[in-house]
Amino acid sequence: MAEAGTPSRLTIATRGSALALWQAEHVKARLLASAPGLDIALLIVKTTGDVILDRPLAEVGGKGLFVKEIEQALLDGAADLAVHSMKDVPAELAPDLIMAAISAREDPRDALVSRDRRGLAELDRGARVGTSSLRRSCQLRAHRPDLEIVPLRGNVPTRLGKVTSGDLDAVVLAAAGLRRLGHERHISQLLDRSVCLPAAGQGALGIECRAGDDEVRELARAAVHHEADAACVAAERGFTGRFGGGCQTPLAAHAQPSGAGQLHLCGLIARPDGSEILRGERRGPASAASALGAALAEELLGRGGERILADLA
Repeated sequence: MAEAGTPSRLTIATRGSALALWQAEHVKARLLASAPGLDIALLIVKTTGDVILDRPLAEVGGKGLFVKEIEQALLDGAADLAVHSMKDVPAELAPDLIMAAISAREDPRDALVSRDRRGLAELDRGARVGTSSLRRSCQLRAHRPDLEIVPLRGNVPTRLGKVTSGDLDAVVLAAAGLRRLGHERHISQLLDRSVCLPAAGQGALGIECRAGDDEVRELARAAVHHEADAACVAAERGFTGRFGGGCQTPLAAHAQPSGAGQLHLCGLIARPDGSEILRGERRGPASAASALGAALAEELLGRGGERILADLA
């Protein structure tokens, strides 16, 4: 039975993709290990990002394309917890909601999946490479301007199928999703941060709940929360949040521990065509992670980021 003071039943809101369901089941298992008597159900929610598949995310516009409807389920009381990929979560949560816990992080890097297991440098000139994000495409264009970057939407199996069918020569996906779904064998190359800096929060899961549900929050923290990785994610989100964190501006950030209580943060803002990429890095205390991210953002804004934002507005 669940311990006194903890809920006896919880409903977890999640998207319905194979990856989202893996993530929800993973969190469910962690919760049950922490409180074995819990009765946990999953509520599958279809988000705007799941419905609109014929256009790149940057064209759809807006924030929280994979989050808004799930947050509404929390606000309506249909669910008690929500499981998100942190890279999909906008800088500001819906009012009256909080991020209760951040999971231990899977590999945050991007991964190249190609025919014949070629690395990025080995792809033929003019090779067709599929990706769903401006962040990836602008960095790929800067590194290999000869490649043809093809907009690509759909779930992980759909994107992998574009390579096996011959429609594309390669695709770039998050390594975390490939590993969680058992597709690690398809990875041709893990892209170094100097080639493709990850999205803020990539590889980490976020557990969201209502602000007043203290018992639910504490249960989630006890079962899932990883303090060191949460600090890294906070620094990354502090960086992207200063820019607004939308889909129309290529932004990337990755932090990692650097000595006792310190973080090393790298960030970038770029033009979608890769013609201008501003990079920076900064070290600071993990206890002030968000401020570290904001400080790096201010530095890049002063070095030309303001001009990029104005041109893309």
